[in-house]
Amino acid sequence: MMERTDYFAAKLAYETDPSDLFEDRAGDGRPVIVDVRSREAWTQGRLPGALSMHHSEIATRAPEEIPADADVVVYCWSPGCNGGSRGALAFAQLGYRVREMIGGFEYWAREGYPIEDADGVHHRPVDPLTGVPRIRTRP
Repeated sequence: MMERTDYFAAKLAYETDPSDLFEDRAGDGRPVIVDVRSREAWTQGRLPGALSMHHSEIATRAPEEIPADADVVVYCWSPGCNGGSRGALAFAQLGYRVREMIGGFEYWAREGYPIEDADGVHHRPVDPLTGVPRIRTRP
């Protein structure tokens, strides 16, 4: 029994999801959000205020750009890629408190949360298979 509870407690300590991250961003402890995808993918759309830092650049850039005591959340494209895990590992190896957003950018967008691109901040329609339509106005 303890083995299972340890596993799920650890999962929740090291992962977040779009809904929880959206709520976290509204509170006082705003995490630093890092998009670990390619610069081209980041340009197509990203979480508002996210930093673009490809997972291969974290070891060299993060110590210069992100305070060592920051709470960091990383994301990649979707559940179908492991870039978020690679990014989380790189931050963890540097000693950061880091979580990976499961579902990635795909589920953030599918659940109707704000997306930023060169034209500003937008909301896609909520995919009824992944989220419940509701008003989401916070960043």
